Amino acid sequence: MDTRFSAATIVLRHQQLYPLAMATAYSSSRKSDRRQTTIDEAVGHARDIIAEQGAGAVSISEIARRMQMRPPSLYKYFPSLNALYDMLFEMGNVDLSRYVDDARLSREPGLDQLLEQSRAIIRWSMTEPGLAALLFWRPVPGFEPSEAAFAPARAIVDKAREDLTTAVARGELSPAADSEAALRLLTSVVSGIGSQQMSNEPGASYESGSYTRLLDDALQMWVRHYSP
Repeated sequence: MDTRFSAATIVLRHQQLYPLAMATAYSSSRKSDRRQTTIDEAVGHARDIIAEQGAGAVSISEIARRMQMRPPSLYKYFPSLNALYDMLFEMGNVDLSRYVDDARLSREPGLDQLLEQSRAIIRWSMTEPGLAALLFWRPVPGFEPSEAAFAPARAIVDKAREDLTTAVARGELSPAADSEAALRLLTSVVSGIGSQQMSNEPGASYESGSYTRLLDDALQMWVRHYSP
């Protein structure tokens, strides 16, 4: 057997197959890009619907109509409406998490960061009322977010727990504040202000809202309750 011929044949075959492999990879990449573009467009329309009509108004048929597609075609990208909601839930939590992190940057660890985080959650909610409703009030019957979609929210709560521990260690709050009860009371105060504001004055700004203007007073009531 002429091994030189065999080796040359193998090299020739690779030379012939390489352009085909490159073309296949390029085609696959373009399909992936088109798929992501379609998903992004659908999510964009879903967010528009939420902003216009509320989180409960999202439907595959309405998104398909806006995209000039047949509804069954969208199920190639989202296996169910709840899968789309799960993506929106995760996007909202990631957006909120970044907003909160930015707000915390200029504050001292402990009580200062904790209170600023509370304000930031309300500020973000007022700029994204539809997504805020999806995150905090669960307006979609039967929808339960996945663990991955919920993870950014858990991270925000974990930061609050760390702030409570730091605030107690620094003597800013009493030892009783380093507890789940104190955290639940704080979140109840913040969510109560937010709910009242968005229910009664949904178009107001954070600065002009009749209820959001009371947020700092409410937060100080909580601080006094756990004063050292």
